[in-house]
Amino acid sequence: MLVATGVAVGHAATPQVTDANQDELATVYHHLEDDYYKQINPQVLLTGAHTSLVTCLKASGVSNPSLPDPRAVGDDTANLRALRAELQSAYGQYGNKVAPKNLLYAEMVGLAASVRDRYTLFLTPQEYTSLNEDLDGGNFSGVGLSINVDPKTHYLHVDQVISGGPAEKMGMQADDLILAIDGQTTKNVPTDVDSRRLRGKAGTIVRLDVLRGGRHVPGFVSITRALIHQPSVVAKMLPDQVGYVHLTVFGATTGTELDAALSKLDAQNARAYVLDLRDNGGGYLTAAVDVASKFVPSGPIVSVKERGGSNTQYNAEDTAITPRPLVVLVNRFTASASEITSGAIQDNGVGTLMGTRTFGKGVVQTIFPLPDGAAIKVTTARYFTPHGRDINSVGIQPDVNVALAKNVKLGDPAHDNQLRQALDYLRGRIAAVSSSDAP
Repeated sequence: MLVATGVAVGHAATPQVTDANQDELATVYHHLEDDYYKQINPQVLLTGAHTSLVTCLKASGVSNPSLPDPRAVGDDTANLRALRAELQSAYGQYGNKVAPKNLLYAEMVGLAASVRDRYTLFLTPQEYTSLNEDLDGGNFSGVGLSINVDPKTHYLHVDQVISGGPAEKMGMQADDLILAIDGQTTKNVPTDVDSRRLRGKAGTIVRLDVLRGGRHVPGFVSITRALIHQPSVVAKMLPDQVGYVHLTVFGATTGTELDAALSKLDAQNARAYVLDLRDNGGGYLTAAVDVASKFVPSGPIVSVKERGGSNTQYNAEDTAITPRPLVVLVNRFTASASEITSGAIQDNGVGTLMGTRTFGKGVVQTIFPLPDGAAIKVTTARYFTPHGRDINSVGIQPDVNVALAKNVKLGDPAHDNQLRQALDYLRGRIAAVSSSDAP
């Protein structure tokens, strides 16, 4: 990744705002001015940049920064000139105390913050990289297990074995208990600590003491670590042939992962499905359309309205599975792309939403990368469910309201009251379908 840098700071030279700096500043300004879903007063942008720059200087030990206070006019070129002049003033006066890149970023942070929208943000290169890893499934070196603490024994519980990973190749199974990692007990050890123990350099070996079905697996399970792609879909078969699918995020590969998961559950004769979107904060709009299309056979999934009235309707992609009873689990952290999927399923009547009211994020963001690896994330549109509902700051009320009990383990029917109720409901639906199919 190429990172643009300013002129080297020294006692004999005044740092200058480079062409690259000016281009980035102009890019951020124009995306907010032109693409933000509401019209913005240019003075708001300039004041935001000024305030953030002053705050940055004070935090760096400049007690009383002296900077020009830019005034907006009706000409964007003149407004950008004022922004650059303020940045150059900061470079010239304080560039030997504060890194020029930090001053540039402070102005761009202020531009984004000025619109007072919680989703419109300037992202540093590190923050942008982290966001991409969250959405696209960051790769890491490990064994390929999804783990949690077993609430009964307090040892490490295997929730899922990642398909094709090292652990699967060595015979590890879901619901195994890992008693020790390289001789160190897992009992009463936080999951993040055990996760770090399982990870390590590709090619190295980790030894696990495993309990399966109440019996020790003879000896140790020795697994050679390898590069793992973190999945966004976790799937398993629950009692009464109910397929359970938990989506952690709506990432670039979620649609493909869901296809594989549903195909596997179908091959195991799934008679109904639970789609778990609890604690899923969303992701890509296209991924939401992909996921909803697995359950909605035709018609609209979501409508997106941009500033100026431009409206784009996204329809089902003709990839729906055979209809089966479906429950979608939601809670107050079900947001954004999760709500697009939930709203489409509810409005089209192809599933029952169960849980608690969702978050209520009915706006869409577009990420615009910058040349140095940073980015600006801008709210560019609002979206509406197939029935035209605007759920922003309102959320989606489930069809069946079920409060979540304390000390739950999501995805475990024995310790997840919402999932238990979903299974009870689906048993009834399965029985009703079976009786209607009887001769």
